[in-house]
Amino acid sequence: MGIIIALLVLSVLIFFHELGHFAAARFFGVRVDVFSIGFGKKLFTKTIGDTQWSLSAIPLGGYVKMKGQDDSDPTKISYDEDSYNVKKPWQRIVILLAGPFANFLLAFILYFIIANLGVPKLLPYVGSVNAESPAFTAGVQKDDKLIQINGVNIQYWENIGQHINDAPADITLIVERKQVLVTLQLTPKVIEDQNIFGEKITRRIIGISPSGEQTTVYFGLIDGLDYAWEETKKASWLIVQSVQKLITGVVSTDKLGGIITIVDVTAEASSAGLLALFFFTALISVNLGVLNLLPIPALDGGHIMFNLYEMITGKTASDKVMMYITMVGWALLISLMLLGLYNDINRLIG
Repeated sequence: MGIIIALLVLSVLIFFHELGHFAAARFFGVRVDVFSIGFGKKLFTKTIGDTQWSLSAIPLGGYVKMKGQDDSDPTKISYDEDSYNVKKPWQRIVILLAGPFANFLLAFILYFIIANLGVPKLLPYVGSVNAESPAFTAGVQKDDKLIQINGVNIQYWENIGQHINDAPADITLIVERKQVLVTLQLTPKVIEDQNIFGEKITRRIIGISPSGEQTTVYFGLIDGLDYAWEETKKASWLIVQSVQKLITGVVSTDKLGGIITIVDVTAEASSAGLLALFFFTALISVNLGVLNLLPIPALDGGHIMFNLYEMITGKTASDKVMMYITMVGWALLISLMLLGLYNDINRLIG
């Protein structure tokens, strides 16, 4: 059941991406010949207007085939009025951007839904105090509720670490203990740690752990929109950083996951509940949006680069150059997909 849900999630993400391209293309009067979810043999087709809507056998992607635009052969062009080729470069760029934008929009919508379904947050109650830690020395006790750090109110446990790290030196901690406010002074301990990319970092700790007591926060309309915006930005920046770390070699290529990993993790998220599934789907949607903006010729970002070149120089690249760059782009893209698949198989064997 989890695998079926995972494939449905992927299909929805692909549908939204291609729907973005489709809507922008039709807005500018470009004929769309095919709108396909999946590749390979067509299992279901229905022609509406000039467009053949298809569901294909391999649900691991999709495409919108516009008149005059063919990734498999960039020399196949058309100069009819309803062709992609005759549109101005900026119009083509808008059409290309519309796909990734649709993914960011979908993530925003999912985060807004999450905000109104209720986001679980840990309350700032101390569950344990490490022996000989700054908190232990200062007198922090189990079941204390953290109220303030250096005059800043603490609502949830997630706020604590950042305020401790941002503090210039010593910190003043106000805790609530048996309905009495207690003020404590302590000096955080600096430790060496690793961030999510495995890079060495230093951070300040005081040596406490949460009790696990939590609440559910419902954001409403205005706060929900703000939450969705912030979460979409955070997710986008996380994916951008991940790509950057992969390119610079900070993150090893054996950490790259393929379609098997995506399906597996999506299936696990679905078994953890609707909220977890929505969180992961939003992250994958952002991932799809960011990766499609990479300047690889087979992706939207590569086509955008071609059109920017035309806008700047006033001329298009030659058919020979276009064909060569497109072939290189496809080779790079297929290589990355095969590497991801190889890593997936290794993890399964391991």
